[in-house]
Amino acid sequence: MTNPLDSRFPTGDVSPGFLLWQVTNRWQAAIRRALSPHELTHVQFVLLAVLTWGDTADGMTQAELSHRAGADPMMVSQVVRALAERGLVERHPDAADRRAIRVRATAEGRERARAANHAVEEVDEAAFGERAGDPRPLAGHLADVLRRLQS
Repeated sequence: MTNPLDSRFPTGDVSPGFLLWQVTNRWQAAIRRALSPHELTHVQFVLLAVLTWGDTADGMTQAELSHRAGADPMMVSQVVRALAERGLVERHPDAADRRAIRVRATAEGRERARAANHAVEEVDEAAFGERAGDPRPLAGHLADVLRRLQS
């Protein structure tokens, strides 16, 4: 019988990309639930966490924040504005380059990031931690790893 999808994979449960998509959706849903009590979206949490982790008196430029977070600069600009409106970050022009905006988490923003980080790390441990009863090392076929994470 031919595969109606014309795929090199006989079923979706051996396709690493499809498995990754499934696992990612489950993980993102768990992250959303964990962040909900902290009133943060995932991207807001990531940006606050990056700002908190790299905390300095001057903060960092939005371009640096975008680079460190691996996020689109335009999206970072929009999210930072929303966080500033909520009092979680401060924005001000860079003293050396008036075109650049410097960003720093406020005390409330840093506290929110710390509290939310505990919740996120619990989700990560549940999703990516060791599995009891499975002696295989994680360095195997990607599909095996992703199937294991689905359980």
